[in-house]
Amino acid sequence: MQGIRHIIFDLGGVILNIDISLTARAFESLGLDNFGKHYSQAHVSTLFNDLETGRVSEQEFVDKMKSVLPEGTTDQQVIDAWNALLLDYPVARLQLLQQLRNHYDLFLLSNTNAIHMKAFNKILERERGIPSLAAFFDKTYYSHLMGCRKPEPEAWQMVLDENGLKPEHTLFIDDTLPNVEAARALGIQSVHLQSPGTVLDIFKPKK
Repeated sequence: MQGIRHIIFDLGGVILNIDISLTARAFESLGLDNFGKHYSQAHVSTLFNDLETGRVSEQEFVDKMKSVLPEGTTDQQVIDAWNALLLDYPVARLQLLQQLRNHYDLFLLSNTNAIHMKAFNKILERERGIPSLAAFFDKTYYSHLMGCRKPEPEAWQMVLDENGLKPEHTLFIDDTLPNVEAARALGIQSVHLQSPGTVLDIFKPKK
């Protein structure tokens, strides 16, 4: 952490527990075969990419998903299946953010969408009584509001430029390797968080 003044966090798999297989199974139970072929952390089809960059609306996404699902599938069933991957916020990770904020500028940079954003903030409010992740960061950046997504360089450049951050004084933490590699190419010190490790391990005092 020597020289680090700013930390940019990914959300899913770093702060928020997620399990993409739950959404895959939920859509498959609705009648969509091979959901994983269309969506994964490493690869997203055009529809999911457009949702995560704000090029299609929530309703357009739901309607397009319904068009490949059996007749009679409701909007809410699509939304519930899409949100199934969102799990919980371990309290120790939220406490870590609170502690780090005393010493560093903290930012959130997440590939997400309007449907998930509503849901993960509801989870936070239900579990911890906090209405928004904004409470833990100096600023939050969500791909569907930015119009770009990781690993596009523009995503990090927006965070750096808007906040006057120097890459060499900035740490980025993500659980997806292409995102980490893209950040490193910009000169940002980056950590690839790999299971079963958690973000807590990064900040454990060295023995």
